[in-house]
Amino acid sequence: MVEKKKLKIKIFDKEYSLLVEDEEIAKELAQYVNNVMEEVKSELADQPAQTIAIIASLNIAYDYFLEKSRNKEFLIQATDRLKRMKILLNQQNTGAMH
Repeated sequence: MVEKKKLKIKIFDKEYSLLVEDEEIAKELAQYVNNVMEEVKSELADQPAQTIAIIASLNIAYDYFLEKSRNKEFLIQATDRLKRMKILLNQQNTGAMH
């Protein structure tokens, strides 16, 4: 079992204490979330923090779904190529036996 460590992070000028398995990943994630929130704040400066957080969450979810879709498409293409290579190898092996 992996030991969890306490980590303090700061997002959008507020400090949070977390229990994490990997401090570096947690720090990167916190920085990413903070950056997205700061971008939204710069575009919607007159909005309350809650609205900024929701819009930032939607932006992060959108990026996640795009990446998930790209990954799915990549896996489909990779699987298709592997099937074609297997067919070609089988044809070569069959042809070599005759």
